[in-house]
Amino acid sequence: MFCALQNTFFLLFSGLSSAATEKPNIIFILADDMGYGDMSHTGGKAATPHCDWLAAEGMRFTDAHTSSSVCTPTRYGILTGRYNWRSTLKKGVLSGFKPPLIKEHRLTVADYLKNQGYKTAMIGKWHLGIGWQNLPKGKKVSPRKNLVDHPKAKPGIGKGWNVDFTKPIIGPASFGFDSFWGVGASLDMPPYVYLENDRVLGTPDICNSFNRRPGPATEDFDASLSLIKLAQKSRQFIAQQSADKPFFLYLPLTSPHTPVSPSKKWQGKSSIGPYGDFLMETDWVVGEVLSELQHQGLSENTMVIFTADNGCSPDADIDDLQSKGHFPNAPWRGAKSDIFEGGHRVPFIVRWPAQIKAGSLSDSTICTTDFFATAADATGALSEIPANTAEDSFSFLSELTASGKTQRLTTIHHSSSGYFAIRKGDWKLVLCAHSGGRGFPHIDRDKEAIKDLPLIQLYNMKDDPKEEHNLHDKNPETVHKLITILTKEIKDGRITNGPVQANDGYPPFESDIIERFPELNFTKK
Repeated sequence: MFCALQNTFFLLFSGLSSAATEKPNIIFILADDMGYGDMSHTGGKAATPHCDWLAAEGMRFTDAHTSSSVCTPTRYGILTGRYNWRSTLKKGVLSGFKPPLIKEHRLTVADYLKNQGYKTAMIGKWHLGIGWQNLPKGKKVSPRKNLVDHPKAKPGIGKGWNVDFTKPIIGPASFGFDSFWGVGASLDMPPYVYLENDRVLGTPDICNSFNRRPGPATEDFDASLSLIKLAQKSRQFIAQQSADKPFFLYLPLTSPHTPVSPSKKWQGKSSIGPYGDFLMETDWVVGEVLSELQHQGLSENTMVIFTADNGCSPDADIDDLQSKGHFPNAPWRGAKSDIFEGGHRVPFIVRWPAQIKAGSLSDSTICTTDFFATAADATGALSEIPANTAEDSFSFLSELTASGKTQRLTTIHHSSSGYFAIRKGDWKLVLCAHSGGRGFPHIDRDKEAIKDLPLIQLYNMKDDPKEEHNLHDKNPETVHKLITILTKEIKDGRITNGPVQANDGYPPFESDIIERFPELNFTKK
């Protein structure tokens, strides 16, 4: 009798366990300012064996894009499945003291997976705004001491001395994550503190600057130790998970963004200088995650995604890197902040041994906003996404499983200064004469070069991947079609099928663009 009951219990338990593990664990690793050519398997000169390992055991996308060519907007798109320019942020990024960009009612991918039974955690860089509480009106504190000695740092003690750092914050734990450990923004943006769940760890009572911006800091905050801490926290989280409940780990790294500050162990490891050392340490974190998955026996049914929030930054001294044979943005024109490919075409690798054939390649165009729908699809709940959620997200699960193609037909690109491009098939239409960002030709710095350039740019990405030959005057019909599509996709508040949704204000276009394409004048009554 006991044996029979024992066998029945075993079968029931096995069935429950099997049902639970049908949903994959999901880990999304986001590098910060890492270009398409920064990995050794894409020609980079710094060794990245763990990213190479991911690519060898999974699928690599060769035409993957971020929704923006800078940080905050791309992160918004990843977590919401919605284009960043539909939010209130029409250009630029948030500082460390700005309020949350994601609205309270908006469902994030973390919310969605949590509703599907996932344990959700974020470890790393948030950069989507924090809800700080201030000291009583008019009250500020003064730093106990000033440690600013960086030659690029601005004078003074910076902002944030009116914040009450003892009070709870509104941050990742308010947007679907069961737990959070990390930093509020980039490592060169104050406050220089570590955060856990809804609290600041320690008392920021000194002034410091980890590059250009002085502000409140805790004395133990050290930018060069960031990756070590993120790796440790990630391994701890994975080790604590139970086999009967799937988990989602969002791991946005702080590197290789400035300050380029590899830890002591990695200094001097590459042949191309500190940036290469930092790439190698970034890759090491990926290895730590993969190693812990292997150690816990979780590799087979865990989907690991590795990508970046935009291309390599000009702050990395791209000219110097190229002189050493390292081309961080591969052959693509431009860099971080630009509307050109180097600003938003990024590495994108997915490993999931249970589903993906090792060493696969896909040339389908995907966008980082597609993560939401893909994660939902992987859990079998794609059809349950509400109409007002993930409006710009297409599942690429069928690409991963070799059962079909992604349904994405167009991709809208956005630069740091708020300029637009739209891609459909081989054609890319750019709605400015310049780079849209910090690169050449710059809207202010290179006015002489720009004055002789056409108002718009049209490139055939198949024939001209380096965006060298502007074909707008030879293809007016293509320009017209792309403008028509762009206008509709902006007005509809979505690019996926479904009811029209509202944008949080329409994106502004410059007067010369509106004069040529009046349909883009969304402020007209």
